Amino acid sequence: MADETQTLSDLGDLGAATGVVQEAAAEAPEPQRDALGRSYATGKRKDAVARVWIKPGSGKVTVNGKDQSTYFARPVLRMILAQPFLVAERMDQFDVVCTVKGGGLSGQAGAVRHGISKALSLYEPELRPVLKRGGFLTRDSRVVERKKYGRAKARRSFQFSKR
Repeated sequence: MADETQTLSDLGDLGAATGVVQEAAAEAPEPQRDALGRSYATGKRKDAVARVWIKPGSGKVTVNGKDQSTYFARPVLRMILAQPFLVAERMDQFDVVCTVKGGGLSGQAGAVRHGISKALSLYEPELRPVLKRGGFLTRDSRVVERKKYGRAKARRSFQFSKR
């Protein structure tokens, strides 16, 4: 028996040398759209939950049946909604229809942003790395801490009285 020594030029040769066959390129995921050409996603932040549908259009955003400038009166909240489109360079190319419940306005804006990001990554899977790098696909899981017994609030104790 002769000892055979092989040298590997890169890690791609490792699979062939060990007998493991690997696919050359991973297949790109298919876009997920319904019969009307929309993509749906659920976004969450704090106690707010947003159901978001996106479809190609002129950039109109409707929240709970109202225009975004009516529902989110503060410009900062409207800016939060626009962030995924800015990063993906898809400004004014999609219409957004969403319903949002729970939490306050800031949490609701964050939930809608999360939902828009997820729906964009489902509509165009090639946008996922860009949105992931921007941190838009990560759910902000911070919620209000529950009140404990023997405490005034979650951590605050009752006021001490010496007499």
